[in-house]
Amino acid sequence: RQHLAVVCVPSIPRAIGTIPVRSHLLNRLRPAMSPAAPPSSDRTHVDVSEYYGKVLSKTEDLKTNACCTSAAPPEHIRECLRKIHPDVIAKYYGCGLTLPPLLEGCTVLDLGCGSGRDCYIASQLVGPSGLVIGVDMTDAQLDVAREHETWHARSFGYSAANTRFLRGYVERLEELDVAPGSVDVIVSNCVINLSPDKEAVLRGCLRLLKPGGELYFSDVYADRRVPRVLREHAVLWGECLSGALYWNDFQNLARKVGFGDPRLVEDAPITVENAKLEEVVAPHRVKFFSATYRLFLIPELEPHCEDYGQAVVYRGTVPHCPAAFALDDHHEMETGKVFPVCGNTYRMLHDTRFQDHFDFIGSWEKHYGIYEGCGTTMPFRSGTKGAEGEGGGCC
Repeated sequence: RQHLAVVCVPSIPRAIGTIPVRSHLLNRLRPAMSPAAPPSSDRTHVDVSEYYGKVLSKTEDLKTNACCTSAAPPEHIRECLRKIHPDVIAKYYGCGLTLPPLLEGCTVLDLGCGSGRDCYIASQLVGPSGLVIGVDMTDAQLDVAREHETWHARSFGYSAANTRFLRGYVERLEELDVAPGSVDVIVSNCVINLSPDKEAVLRGCLRLLKPGGELYFSDVYADRRVPRVLREHAVLWGECLSGALYWNDFQNLARKVGFGDPRLVEDAPITVENAKLEEVVAPHRVKFFSATYRLFLIPELEPHCEDYGQAVVYRGTVPHCPAAFALDDHHEMETGKVFPVCGNTYRMLHDTRFQDHFDFIGSWEKHYGIYEGCGTTMPFRSGTKGAEGEGGGCC
């Protein structure tokens, strides 16, 4: 799956190996807060906005690579980047790119869009008939994104801009000027872990998605529930660590709000390589992971993978995915080959924008029991003994 020229890997690009966390401007981050100050909702919003709006002035100011990847994006993404204004690139503080394939004509919502780099990449991928909406709570970042809307429309050869940038909070998506059930794909890159109310974020996404739409995002997760002493550590919160959800709590929360069967796309371990922070984290033995998930709005998805004797055949027609299509980390379908699937995977391909790119075999008439290999252990392969450390997620 690392050969991006011939195999469609949904997350772009793919990181390799562990992702270390280094020094993060410890004396400048949250200057008004002690390390043990609790990340209350209002305070968290203010601190994150201050940091990304005032403390950082350009990409090079970042002092951590917790959300970075060394892998290069594929050529079609590099071509998109060449058409983006230098000021937007300079104010980009994210990592990699979290955009799934097959976006032409779609409405895409980017949570925590910042200066708009990913929005302007998506703008080219959705085309002039699509729409990209960016939401952020930091005025300084939004000013950069909005300033260059007309410039980008001309750069892309569009008669009018296909982007909108809105100020708002990811926990209060209902306040945005976006109609319920109007969005095809919601993306986010290392943003949800910073939110003090993750359930509200997921519920807001569910409300905005069209039937068959998806939330496709990268974030930080833990192998156990993060202790209160770490959750109340302001610097660790700012480092995108102490706000991480325990992976099983995340999956249960996703199902609770209506996203059945969360699918892991890829993952990589995160190591804390800062002496001061290691002293705080080490006694609690918490392991952190970067992971990319996709959540589909399909009410019929079942709690587990059930076997109905179904299969699919990939036609090889998703753009930039001629040889194979990867739905998640264990469903990579080669072009022209019959691929047995569970009922949930069948629906994720049949009841979504991917339908026209597959042939479907079987029905729902006969049930053969639980699909073999459907377990409940920790999903992160990078955290298992003997893992080769092939990275994932861009967060």
